Amino acid sequence: MNKADFEHFIGFLKTKAGIVITTEKAYLVENRLAPIARKHGMADANEVLTKIRQMPSAALVSDVLDAMTTNETLFFRDQRPFDQFRDNVLPALMERNAASKRIRIWCAACSSGQEPYSLAMMFNELGPKVAGWRLEIVGTDISKTILERARKAEYSQFEVQRGLPITMLVKYFEQKGEAWHLKADIKNKVSFREFNLLENPRALGQFDVVFCRNVLIYFDHPTKAEILARIAGVMPADGHLFLGGAETVLGVSDKFAAAPGLRGIYVPTAKAAARAA
Repeated sequence: MNKADFEHFIGFLKTKAGIVITTEKAYLVENRLAPIARKHGMADANEVLTKIRQMPSAALVSDVLDAMTTNETLFFRDQRPFDQFRDNVLPALMERNAASKRIRIWCAACSSGQEPYSLAMMFNELGPKVAGWRLEIVGTDISKTILERARKAEYSQFEVQRGLPITMLVKYFEQKGEAWHLKADIKNKVSFREFNLLENPRALGQFDVVFCRNVLIYFDHPTKAEILARIAGVMPADGHLFLGGAETVLGVSDKFAAAPGLRGIYVPTAKAAARAA
């Protein structure tokens, strides 16, 4: 790969999506951009890098960002956060929001939708306990392609076997050919929007809970701090932020503090509340 083109590409990814890669990842870039080269009638990944350095079309930029975004996900990933949401966070939310009977959740970098749909199924399983309550779940991702998949809510046998209890598979999905289709009553509880975490999320509205799990690990320290500050700006003082098992706000941001007794869950600090005001 041309060194100058590759170094420009590293800066391009950092500026556009906050993605941090090193020169040692040249093989990964080449593998992921090869299909993009074929799609756009180019010889190889090197030509894609050259075009990116010149004046790339919006379509090429979108495809490149799609290709370089990691979209690993599964239903009820790691399970513990979902149990904590149901057993600890949700009861407190229902007490606080008793007047409006409304709860808003943001699933950032939601990939193909398994996380927000898992939350919707879990909420539905509570039955009479949540009767009369309105749950709004917004899933966002930078990738247009992956959001199209999320909206369709069609999953392979392999995907539904990853984390999804068989009882929920039978109850909430219909098999059509080799694909499993999520039923409309759960599908309609989630809306999806294209969103870049480097942007201001205020247009999405305010959220009681934000799931931003296994995302921050792809950003450098300053970018993590900026993202956390933006998230704090769309949460109430008693909101809850869920991060991945390998992620923390400690030493990164003063906008959140660990929720007592709840591993991987954080609450806005007084500094965050003052900033939002």
